[in-house]
Amino acid sequence: MPTWLKVTLLVVGLLVVLLVATVIAGVYAVRRYGPELVEAGKQTVAEGEEYGRGTDNEGCLNEAVARQARAEGFRDMIKNNIFTRACLEASRPTPGFCDGVPRAVEFMKAIAWQAQQCKHYGLPPEKQCSQLFQQVQQFCETRHMVRDENANEGTGVDEGEPPPPPPPLPAPTRPSRAR
Repeated sequence: MPTWLKVTLLVVGLLVVLLVATVIAGVYAVRRYGPELVEAGKQTVAEGEEYGRGTDNEGCLNEAVARQARAEGFRDMIKNNIFTRACLEASRPTPGFCDGVPRAVEFMKAIAWQAQQCKHYGLPPEKQCSQLFQQVQQFCETRHMVRDENANEGTGVDEGEPPPPPPPLPAPTRPSRAR
């Protein structure tokens, strides 16, 4: 058996062993920690909604920034992202809150805007600040889409009903033939 074939088989065998070990570890982690993580997520959503019902969009953002500054690790930052989105959804609108927020598809503008917001609020990059402002972008994107969908309200156009059929065309007339 050539050496290159032996090396290839060894590498493929190691990859298979790593894949199997990863799957087993993943199944174990989900069974062990999954219910706890789901419950923590539900609690964080409820906390965000409760806080949001008592404030406006700007109040949610200010609280989220304060929480992000106190975050002690990746898990706290993820929880804060969940809190932020739930809070924004439940809060009262702040006039002009979404003004200047780039849409998700405006990648370069979004990166620059996120960095500017992090600097404005004094959050360092190691606090995963950009993820916090991605939540604001997603919230504002949703608001833009809802506003665009509701733009036809009051115009008599309802997408749920087909337009009325056109009036029937007059029957064609045939020239009479003389016999």
